[in-house]
Amino acid sequence: MRIFKIIKSKAKSEKIAGELLQLKNELQEKLTVGSNGYFPLLTETERNLIEEITRTTQQLNINNITRTRAYLDFFKKHPYIRWAFLGHMVSRNGGWNMTDLKGEFLSKLLTVDEQEKFFIFLERGNWLIFQDVFPQLLLYEKSLELKRPLFHLLPCLSVSTFMESVWAFFWRTGNRRLLTVSLIINEQSYLEKQLMINEQQNQILKTIEFSLQDVLSLNHILFPYDQTGKTKLTGQTLHHFTSLHERIELGKRMYSLLFSDQERYERLFQWAKRTPHTGSRTDYWPELFKRVKETIPGRLYNPQLKNCRLKPNASHLYSPELQFAWKDILHNEPVQVDWFNNVNVVDYLIENPKSVDGEIQHAYCKSLEKLAFTTFAKKAIFLRKG
Repeated sequence: MRIFKIIKSKAKSEKIAGELLQLKNELQEKLTVGSNGYFPLLTETERNLIEEITRTTQQLNINNITRTRAYLDFFKKHPYIRWAFLGHMVSRNGGWNMTDLKGEFLSKLLTVDEQEKFFIFLERGNWLIFQDVFPQLLLYEKSLELKRPLFHLLPCLSVSTFMESVWAFFWRTGNRRLLTVSLIINEQSYLEKQLMINEQQNQILKTIEFSLQDVLSLNHILFPYDQTGKTKLTGQTLHHFTSLHERIELGKRMYSLLFSDQERYERLFQWAKRTPHTGSRTDYWPELFKRVKETIPGRLYNPQLKNCRLKPNASHLYSPELQFAWKDILHNEPVQVDWFNNVNVVDYLIENPKSVDGEIQHAYCKSLEKLAFTTFAKKAIFLRKG
């Protein structure tokens, strides 16, 4: 039996290696030939389809709430497109980070101008990813409906040539992991081009979040799930957000965390289905957070928690819903440029057999305590000066 498993595992590895080599060769050929700005000649039906996909994407790309819901709705219909669930869970975290800027701690630690600038940075990234990836999902859905691949239309939706090859490859092979990791590579590489190397956004990164990253606790990606009547947290921590390589590797770890264990996946998915995303951290821990502010303005702030539990008679931590924290904003259209220029990105698709440790609850609780103490210290210094 053991020998049979070894042989089967080896055969699977050889099959995956063969698929990756085939994809790499296809992509290399595409790079060698070059597109030269080529767009396929569209039929009227195809033009209408492109317009329909663009219109639907715009309607759903209003704010973090609409995006996050759209990802989950798509995943419910197409559970083998696993990136949609990964995107949903990560987008939830994006919403929580946005409302944190108006919440218990960061509203006291950052100026109003800093809060607004950082919100725009978070919102822009959330918007960019959706406007790039959701047309891909809709085009795949239409391909299923018509029972023929339509991925030659992806350039008309300003999607990278990398994903045109990947989607066609997925249509032939059904390799779910390859598609998911490719979408991780694509979205982070796209974000790198559109947001991370933008000079104005770079100033925001330098002046606000990344000099205080560990203090602000915005580097924790939390995945809530139910266990014995309580909501627990699993997840991952990112220490170098400005590194494209680190973000891709983080995405791969989060994918593994969501899908490598069937029982854990079921718990995560059931929680997501049961819990509408509001942007407030009360979504997962209402015993610690409240949507309304309980602390009295002007009073000396005292740290309220220990080990993610409120101290006796302490106020809940304020965590507003997104709709009350921030108004919807209109975004400028991104400059259209294809990030794909090196076939070696395929190496990210090589499987990593190491298991992923999702322990994060303790680190997250410590971050909250650090935020509480930092807020207390700042307020105490301010009052002493006054």
